[in-house]
Amino acid sequence: MTAVHDTAVTTLAGDLSVWPASTAEPRPGDLAVGGVPLAEVADRFGTPVYVLDEAEVRDRCRTYRDAFPDTEILYAAKAFLCRAMIHWMQEEGLGLDVCSAGELELAVTTGFPAERIVLHGNAKSPRDLESALRLGVGRIVIDSPSEIARLAAAVGPDGHQKVMVRVVPGISAGGHEKIRTGTEDQKFGLSISDGYAQHAIARILDQPQLELTGLHCHLGSQITSVKPYLAAVRRIVGLMARLHEQHGLVLPELDLGGGHGIAYRPGEQALDLTTLARKVRTELAEACAAAGLPVPRLIIEPGRAIAGPAGIALYRVLAVKRTGSHTYVAVDGGMSDNPRPALYGVRYAPRLVGRRTTADRAPVTVVGRHCEAGDVLATDVELPADVHPGDLLAVPVAGAYHLSMASGYNLVGRPPVAAVRDGHARLLVRRESLEDIRSRDVGL
Repeated sequence: MTAVHDTAVTTLAGDLSVWPASTAEPRPGDLAVGGVPLAEVADRFGTPVYVLDEAEVRDRCRTYRDAFPDTEILYAAKAFLCRAMIHWMQEEGLGLDVCSAGELELAVTTGFPAERIVLHGNAKSPRDLESALRLGVGRIVIDSPSEIARLAAAVGPDGHQKVMVRVVPGISAGGHEKIRTGTEDQKFGLSISDGYAQHAIARILDQPQLELTGLHCHLGSQITSVKPYLAAVRRIVGLMARLHEQHGLVLPELDLGGGHGIAYRPGEQALDLTTLARKVRTELAEACAAAGLPVPRLIIEPGRAIAGPAGIALYRVLAVKRTGSHTYVAVDGGMSDNPRPALYGVRYAPRLVGRRTTADRAPVTVVGRHCEAGDVLATDVELPADVHPGDLLAVPVAGAYHLSMASGYNLVGRPPVAAVRDGHARLLVRRESLEDIRSRDVGL
């Protein structure tokens, strides 16, 4: 993504490299995204609030389509989903990868074609499968042997459902051990090395109402190197060759999942999509040629890489406390709207916005409002030394796995989402109110 330059404003570089391309500074200290000052968004919608740059989302979809022109691209809905996001994905020509009946039904009731949706999940509920079959989902990814008989029975003898099998290639990749899903001995998929994948595939082939279209794998999240994907291609094509030899099977699809890493702070590494596309395409062609197989259609599932850099979280400072050698800046959100620092040790680069200051920068720890010592949003980051209650802090790269992982901790209510584009802001998801919280509690 390249920065967008406008002669009417002064654009910034360097420390804003992880911000949306539309980010500009119309006045010193007054940051704007999508042509809308962030202070104006905070005043209009309150804080905490998520800001989503619609043009950045769309540009990232187009970047994927340009890099992978012959590939089916499915947006991983678990990163962030709302009706507007679903609509944008449809307009930009992407499919959807969903993990529950909730995600699936939101998509279909928004008007997204069910045949362009893939259902995942290591433990699909009866409702998940019922919804998928009722709505006509394009493919269901089988993740365990028990799903085969359940799904076949639900489809019925005269029905038909396209399926894929999630295989475990035995590759360790990802930014944290909790988000590495391509290794052996974990809850996802069926292992290639111990024969479970081959056994499950043989069982699927005995079910005439299930059409096996291909193999699926997902190595993990926040992967910044191309090498793990190339290793996965080799191992999966090796399995395809064995299946062809044993069953005469030629599978037309190969889904390499997502997990494409992004930078959360300036200077961090991100996955190079152009290099990934070129090398994966070459590796797949060479491996298939060596195995005497036709090249299957490639499928990928980016989520974070599309939504993450397009989002900003805005918070008001509630308190500044200096104790010992540390300065703590407490804001009006925290782990209920962003659990990722507590879960994975993720580090962000918050920025003071909405006012000009000439104060020197000083190291602080930005903490949340919740009753946990681990409610920390950013450790040892530099902010102006005169930061004080009422100030507005903006956290970039907040578009993925924030609202989708938000909780009801301390009953503070989940924040709203506002979209910005061409100088206008509009509400996409309203704030969770006290009345929302009360109405779910049905009695004593």
